[in-house]
Amino acid sequence: MTRGTALTIASDLIQGTLLLAATAAFLPNIARARSATFHARLFWILMSAGMILWLSYQAMWNYFEVLKRQDVPDPFLGDIVLFLHLVPMIAALAVLPHLREDERDGRIRMLDFTLLLTWWMFVYVYLVIPWQTVQVDEPAYSTNLNLTYLTEKLVLLIALVVLAYSSRGGWRHLYAQLLGASALYASSSYVATYAIGQKTYYSGSIYDIPLTVSIAWMAAVPMFAAHYDLSASKPPKPLLGIYITRLSMLALFTLPWAALHTELDSAIPAPVRTFRILASLLAMVVMGGVVFWRQWLLGAELARFLDKSHRAVDDLKSVQQQLIQSEKLASLGQLVGGAAHEINNPLTAMLGYSDLLSASSLPVQEQLQAIKIGEQVRRTKNLVASLLTFARQAPARLASVDPNSVLQTAMRQLAPQLEAQSLAIRLELGASLPPVLADANQLLHVCLHLAGQIGTQLGPDSRHILFVRTRHDGGAVLIDFFAGNPFAQPPLCDLLLTADGANKASTLSLSACCRIAAEHGGLISRPSNPSILAFRLALPVAKSSSAQPHRAAAHSAFQL
Repeated sequence: MTRGTALTIASDLIQGTLLLAATAAFLPNIARARSATFHARLFWILMSAGMILWLSYQAMWNYFEVLKRQDVPDPFLGDIVLFLHLVPMIAALAVLPHLREDERDGRIRMLDFTLLLTWWMFVYVYLVIPWQTVQVDEPAYSTNLNLTYLTEKLVLLIALVVLAYSSRGGWRHLYAQLLGASALYASSSYVATYAIGQKTYYSGSIYDIPLTVSIAWMAAVPMFAAHYDLSASKPPKPLLGIYITRLSMLALFTLPWAALHTELDSAIPAPVRTFRILASLLAMVVMGGVVFWRQWLLGAELARFLDKSHRAVDDLKSVQQQLIQSEKLASLGQLVGGAAHEINNPLTAMLGYSDLLSASSLPVQEQLQAIKIGEQVRRTKNLVASLLTFARQAPARLASVDPNSVLQTAMRQLAPQLEAQSLAIRLELGASLPPVLADANQLLHVCLHLAGQIGTQLGPDSRHILFVRTRHDGGAVLIDFFAGNPFAQPPLCDLLLTADGANKASTLSLSACCRIAAEHGGLISRPSNPSILAFRLALPVAKSSSAQPHRAAAHSAFQL
């Protein structure tokens, strides 16, 4: 097309359409589905903000050249929008989205961005605005605008080079694409600016071709990003945060230098000098307030870290004490194991002699006493076997066990002790209970201990009855031990007991029972109210019987 209104309109509409497409392409990456981390979302938000400012400047340009059919004023107040559109992009790179999340406060990041934005606005107001509003000087305005804009583009390019070199994976490809599009845009806009100075540029001229290609490239970058793996690939680097802080301090220190330079430069007109000094003082107040706020937040964050460190030290001391206690318990377990082996020898002899006496020609009464001695010796041997298991010196032998048979044996062994305390036992066994996978001796010890502990706490003057009930509940067999009147129901056992941890059992023997139950895949619980005497032992059904049809549990009751 030949130079004229039609070419200008076509060129402006093409560039405006491409910028609109580029802005629309950046926005979807803000969604959590595209950017899972806060850093990545903030990166795309700032990049989109920069594209929106760029699109706004192009809309102003189209307003004059397309709608009003006139040249854009020179100097143009909308140039500040073009200058500022790179600031959010530089801030997006300062977010360092390719690094993994750290614990830095998001408010500190926003204050860093505020410092950056304030300083770049100060640079524009200090160098450009005076020649546009205070004392109009078109050559000085164009020179300072081109210089500041070129400096800003160089900062963006240098940041992209550093990030493309230091990153890896998908982020490296993304930074490389942004670097290529930004380098093409910076070089083509510089050439177009030079052509404007030589009076050879016009909208739609050959100088607009690389500029338009750079805009199209920028629109393609977020579409390329959809195919990159943009997961955080590197750990955070504290030095980068330190450098950003130092740069913000350096930016603050440039303000008094700028005011001093203005005061000492006699070639600057008085109105411009006054304007620049006032702008420097105002920027110092604003940036000083931001820095003060930032340091206050950093102090609060440091105090929080120190508090966490103190708590971590206290936790470490607590863990150390627990480790010492664990070592003591381990030594105690070894001592118990050795003592249990020594106790087993006389117990074996006692059991052999009791069997001989019960089989001899003694009177019936004495034979019954010998049988009771043998039962108590066997009970003691079972206790010793459980202690050996607790001390990790005897492996558990798991097999399919009928829980009702184990409970009947346990209640027979416990009956003499409870009779001496004038306590009654009521055993209610569920019919057709499936077997459980357990060690019969260990399960017997657990049942004896749980029932015996309730009986001990009831005392000889209690009128309560010790109930022991079994039932099949889904994939588990439940055994309830509780005290109450003849019509009592099992209380709610909602507190899970463990061998260690928050709900640790109150005694060493009960802790051993919890450990045995855990080794069998079961658990022991009791009511959260300590005044209610009850325990519930839950054991999983053996796999071989879990598939059997479940029949209605008919309870059989008998009084011991």
